[in-house]
Amino acid sequence: MNLQELRYLVAIAEQRHFGRAAEACHVSQPTLSSQIKKLEEELGVMLLERTNKRVALTPAGSQILQHARRALAEAAQIEAVARAARDPLIGPLKLGAIPTLAPYLLPLILKPLKQGYPGMTIELWEDQTRVLVENLRNHKLDAALLATETDAPEITEIVLFDEPLLAALPRNHRLAAAKKVDEEALKDELLVLADGHCLSNQALAACGAKHGHPHVRGGLQGSMQAATLETLVNLVAAGYGSTLIPALAAESLKTRGIVLVPLTGRSHRTIRLASRPGFPRAQALRAIEKVIRKAVSFN
Repeated sequence: MNLQELRYLVAIAEQRHFGRAAEACHVSQPTLSSQIKKLEEELGVMLLERTNKRVALTPAGSQILQHARRALAEAAQIEAVARAARDPLIGPLKLGAIPTLAPYLLPLILKPLKQGYPGMTIELWEDQTRVLVENLRNHKLDAALLATETDAPEITEIVLFDEPLLAALPRNHRLAAAKKVDEEALKDELLVLADGHCLSNQALAACGAKHGHPHVRGGLQGSMQAATLETLVNLVAAGYGSTLIPALAAESLKTRGIVLVPLTGRSHRTIRLASRPGFPRAQALRAIEKVIRKAVSFN
């Protein structure tokens, strides 16, 4: 039994198909099949149930899969420790970021990171907070840029900056000419992102929770689901309601037929860099922190 055989088992479990698993592992299907058969012979148990249409794990295979994933994670840690001992600022760093932050923060930091730390390669993974935290836990990610606390003891966080939220209004809105807008004035017309986006909960809390309405989901919010800020802003521009957007997105979104107004309550979200306490390349995280602090400033 070796690590490569375990990688093949994990790939098949994820893909549920020998051909796709072989493609993901960059090997031929016969090679992958023969290695899995060899693993089964070594262990003396069937790991997979094979049919013409699909592949399923046997009960023993499901149990062994959990150990295989842990073994691969530990092997990756061994390699990471060795790389970090040589130079923590050299090599790939798997960085996650939430969708309401990645398109607006990354253009500010990727070039400075490459210039300041040319040996470090950023491998980006964009997804919702829940997925990013889980991928930190299982070592698929090294670090993640989040906008909420994880409340997980196995995750460590560095607070980077507080990002203001702004009211996004249709140009003909009754408050479009105001210098500032009270968040509570928007609670009955608030549009938010689909469930799973932390910005949705932050906007609801800012505009609704103060009055005991932590789930302002009536009307349009109950019948339409926007998965991106761009779609949400298009709805606002068309007059379907108003929303709150993070300040870093303002430059990209302000040309879409909306008006952006500061909030009287100074609502904001806190951006954090999350990782694991034992991550061996702490200097790489400090490098990212340094570049972000230099690139982002709100007065």
